[in-house]
Amino acid sequence: MADTSDFKNGLCIELDGKLYTIVEFLHVKPGKGPAFVRTKLKNLENGKIIDYNFHGDVKVKTVRIERRQYQYLYREGESFVFMNTETYDQINIDGDLIENNDLMKEGQLVDITFHAETEKPLQAEMPPYVELEVTYTEPGVKGDTATNATKPATLETGAVVKVPLFINVGERIKIDTRTRSYGERVK
Repeated sequence: MADTSDFKNGLCIELDGKLYTIVEFLHVKPGKGPAFVRTKLKNLENGKIIDYNFHGDVKVKTVRIERRQYQYLYREGESFVFMNTETYDQINIDGDLIENNDLMKEGQLVDITFHAETEKPLQAEMPPYVELEVTYTEPGVKGDTATNATKPATLETGAVVKVPLFINVGERIKIDTRTRSYGERVK
């Protein structure tokens, strides 16, 4: 059990039978009334972020979680097969636990968060940026240089993202996995 003075970013707690991680928190001492803690909590089952206020004297149940590095091997129906990089054990993870999973390339390393007591995978987190090759995009037209103009591009994993007009087929680009946005060309 922990009280509000133990809160820190990344702490995993159980609230109303569901698991949440603290994304951010702020101790608030209003002019009138008791102090409280305003938090943003991320639900580990569905990824939704909620706002929640805790009174200063509340005790919450903390949950121990572990992050382990796994390597993505292949897709099997709606699930993805990963291999532990230390023990070489393989596990299947449902695609719903991986945000923007269409940006994953075989052999890529992913951090998977597990509930320590039950060994249940809670979420899989891709690296912030991935480098992928453009397999198809319309050619840019010379003189078509409007500010921040973009076009759709299909990547080697099958994902479609918006890229600037100067990107051509065969180029490697860096993609932000959190926002699915173009980062830069990779040489």
